[in-house]
Amino acid sequence: MPLDAIKYDSKNKTLSILNQLLLPHETEYEEILSTKDAFDAIRDMKVRGAPAIAIVGLLSVAVEVNSRSFDGIDTLKTHIVDRCEYLCFARPTAVNIRRESNRLIEKVDQLIKMSTNIDEIVDTTTAYIESLLEEDVRVNRSIGDHGADHLLSKIGQRPLSILTHCNTGSLATCGYGTALGVLRSLHSRGKLGNAYCTETRPYNQGARLTAYELVQEGMNGTLLCDSMVAYLMAKKGVDGIIVGADRVTANGDTANKIGTFQLAVIAKSMGVPFYVASPVSTIDLNMKDGSSIPIEERPAQELKCVAGVKIAPDEINVWNPAFDVTPANLITGIITEFGVTSPDKLEAFVRSNVTANK
Repeated sequence: MPLDAIKYDSKNKTLSILNQLLLPHETEYEEILSTKDAFDAIRDMKVRGAPAIAIVGLLSVAVEVNSRSFDGIDTLKTHIVDRCEYLCFARPTAVNIRRESNRLIEKVDQLIKMSTNIDEIVDTTTAYIESLLEEDVRVNRSIGDHGADHLLSKIGQRPLSILTHCNTGSLATCGYGTALGVLRSLHSRGKLGNAYCTETRPYNQGARLTAYELVQEGMNGTLLCDSMVAYLMAKKGVDGIIVGADRVTANGDTANKIGTFQLAVIAKSMGVPFYVASPVSTIDLNMKDGSSIPIEERPAQELKCVAGVKIAPDEINVWNPAFDVTPANLITGIITEFGVTSPDKLEAFVRSNVTANK
């Protein structure tokens, strides 16, 4: 069964998140009582993954508006807008929380036009936020199935060896996963030969989280250092690489966990197909290309220490970007809940499918 990164009680309006800093050694859930708690958990990477960040952020808004009273509709709206804007700065590279915040504010505006009852607006707003949990799982399952169908049709109807980077499974979403969801779909069909996962330095999400998910779900997984990928391809062979995304621009440039760019370069040189698994909510058509994506830089200590143990001198300078941008010309295809498309057709593909499914 997929792991639960997010636990939400719709009856009591309570929210808890699995503290992913403690995995795989401890499984501990931490209650989120406010948007500040959510901001801190997102910033500190207790919860991570673009879809999960967005859902936790908005659920914290639901928790907050249900735990206090408002003296008028304007006060309620101002509070929601303010809290959404605040949460968007917890980790700026991922676009999902900004997109979902904008959708929420639009929903609140619509409700205000139809009702002057604050309780009714709060209840309907809360129900809308809660619906995003099921929507995320549905989208992820669709990504997984489309990706598996595509790979089997392009590579062959046999067990495939797939490499993935960072963590894109249940721990990064509301369940199932994006890139790891494709592996999960292959596994359910008996078509996953070996799931290779990189350690993903410096925060080791691949070693701590993806490896944990692979073991928990009985997939045939193999962990390797980030620096071993080229040799892996040369000696053992890999049928494809699938990664997630924190933001995909209109031309297909993709921001993802640091180390993704170099994987794409290696894959291109060795003729290995390189795919990005991304819900449409992560595709930012308002951004022309990757040069404008804000890249978060993390604290130096994350690079100088491993599990609290210092591995570098205090005096050394550190550059620690959390993400890099993979150019579209290195990407074979982008797997979405509507199917798979090439980067050069991405914008038209998204616009036609979003319009058709409204």
